[in-house]
Amino acid sequence: MIGKLTGVVDSLTEDGVILDVNGVGYLVQCPSSTLSRLTVGAHAALTIEMKVSDDAIRLYGFASAEEREWFRLLQTVQSVGAKVALALLSTLSPRDLQRALALSDKAMVGRAPGVGPKLALRIVTELKDKAPAMLLRGEGHEDAPVIAPRGAEADAVAALVKLGYSESVAATAVARAAQDMGDGAEAGALIREALRSMGKG
Repeated sequence: MIGKLTGVVDSLTEDGVILDVNGVGYLVQCPSSTLSRLTVGAHAALTIEMKVSDDAIRLYGFASAEEREWFRLLQTVQSVGAKVALALLSTLSPRDLQRALALSDKAMVGRAPGVGPKLALRIVTELKDKAPAMLLRGEGHEDAPVIAPRGAEADAVAALVKLGYSESVAATAVARAAQDMGDGAEAGALIREALRSMGKG
């Protein structure tokens, strides 16, 4: 199985890249968030998800291991295949996706092409309780520095869990606090705002 490819960007298409790795061109489908960071002729390293079917071998590339994890998680939902998962990751960053799930924001999830109201509801319902675990993983991946850091939010959720709140409740409260306070809020401020919103501050 291929887990990572490092090479030179040979060409870019609307939904993918041909990555030249020592003279072999690999066709890799990517979300637009990853494609926007690639330049023809430049070196690139992609975290890869490989899918083998009866008629084809397909490679999906991501700028971070976290994006690949979300790609895998999204496809655990019925009717969400690789195409829809890529569309979601092209529309929402992992951080925005986590917030949308924590807040049950069906409208935000439904912004992705190919995701209607019913599918958006199913995605939010089935993944709401799994989103906190993704957040708590933090950014321990050595190849995952390309998205906005989420350390403060992850720390705030972990602190609330230690106080006895469930991961789902903690993640929802922190997501709301982060949405209200904006990017860049420190963990302590997020914790205080989350506790206040839950009537404990």
